[in-house]
Amino acid sequence: MKNSNRKKQLLKKSRTPLKKTLQEISQLLQGRIIGDEKVVISGVSGIKEAQAGDITFLANARYACLVSESRASAVIIDKEFSTKNIRGKSFIVVENPSLSFARLVELVAPVQVKFDPGISEKSHLGEGVKTGTDVHIAPFAVLDKNSFIGDRTVIGAGSYIGQETKIGKDCLIYPNVSIRERVVIGDRVIIHSGAVVGSDGFGFSTVKGVHKKIPQIGTVIIEDDVEIGANVTIDRARFGKTIIHKGTKIDNLVQIAHNVEIGDNTIIVAQTGIAGSTVIGKNVILAGQSGVNGHISISDNAVIAARAGVIRDVKQGEVVSGYPALSHNKTKRIQIAMTRLPEMLKKLSELEKKINELEKKADEA
Repeated sequence: MKNSNRKKQLLKKSRTPLKKTLQEISQLLQGRIIGDEKVVISGVSGIKEAQAGDITFLANARYACLVSESRASAVIIDKEFSTKNIRGKSFIVVENPSLSFARLVELVAPVQVKFDPGISEKSHLGEGVKTGTDVHIAPFAVLDKNSFIGDRTVIGAGSYIGQETKIGKDCLIYPNVSIRERVVIGDRVIIHSGAVVGSDGFGFSTVKGVHKKIPQIGTVIIEDDVEIGANVTIDRARFGKTIIHKGTKIDNLVQIAHNVEIGDNTIIVAQTGIAGSTVIGKNVILAGQSGVNGHISISDNAVIAARAGVIRDVKQGEVVSGYPALSHNKTKRIQIAMTRLPEMLKKLSELEKKINELEKKADEA
C-alpha cells in the first residue's frame, strides 16, 4: 500500500500543471472538440501515465488501444482516429497531434534556461578571436586563434573551438564540445555535450605492413538549424568538405565519416554509422543502429530501417531493412520464411527418409 501511494505521489508531481477548459485548449490548437468542451484540464501527461484531469495525445495508430485504457480526461487525436465506443473521454481533433501536444506543453513547461551575455574571466580567447554581440562564453571554454563566434551564441563550459573556426548566430554549444580547426557552423545550430566536429577522417595507407596516416586537410560545414546529439563524431574531409545540410537532426552516438554529404531535413537516429564519401539525400530517415557503406548514394525520402546494413545505392523513396539491406517487403518475406525453417527441415528429413525407402525397395525389386 505504501508503495502504491508513493507511486501516485510521484505521478502527481510529474504531471505538468495547466488549468484550462477543453474549449480554451481547442482554440489554442485550432482543433475540433468531440465531447465535453467545458471539462477542466489540470495537467498534460503521457498516455500511460495520465490521470483524471490530464490531457494526452495519440500520434501513432499502433498505440490506439491505449486510448481506452488511459485515465486521461481528454486526448488529442487526428481525423483518422475513430472515437466510436470510447466513453468517458473528450477529444480534440487536429492535423498533427504530436506537434499540437508539444505546443501545449510549451505553455506549462519550466522556464527555459537562459544564458546571460558575457565572457567569463576563466575562459581563454586566443589571438585574433572575434565575437559578435551578446555572446555567452562560459568558464574554461577555449577559443583558439582567429576563431569567430556570432551574435547571441552560447559556448558552454569546457568546450573547445579550434583555430579559424566560424560559428554563426544564435547557436547553442553545450559543455565539453570539441569543434576542431577551420570548421564552419551556420546559424541556430545546437550541439550537445561530448560531440566532436572536425576530427580526422580514418585514412591510412598500408605500406609493407605499416599503416601510414594520410593527412586529412579538408573541413566540416554544418548548415543552419542543424541539431547534433551527445557524443556524435563528424570527421573532417580528406580533401574538400564533409557537409551536413540545413535542418538535419542527428541523434546521440552517431558516427559520420570523412567526405560524407547529408541533405536537408534528414533524420539520423542513435548509433548509426555512415562510412566515408557516402551521399545522403533530403528528408531521409536512418533508424537506430543502421550502418551505411562508403561511396554509395541514398536518394531523397528513403527510409533505412533499424539495424539495416546498406551496401548498395538506395533509390528515391525506397524503404529498406535487414542485412544486407533489401526492399523492406522482401526482407519481411525472408524473415517469415526463416521462422518456418525448423518445420521445413523436419519435412525435408521425412522426405529423404521416404526416398531412401523407395530406392531400397526399387533395388530389391
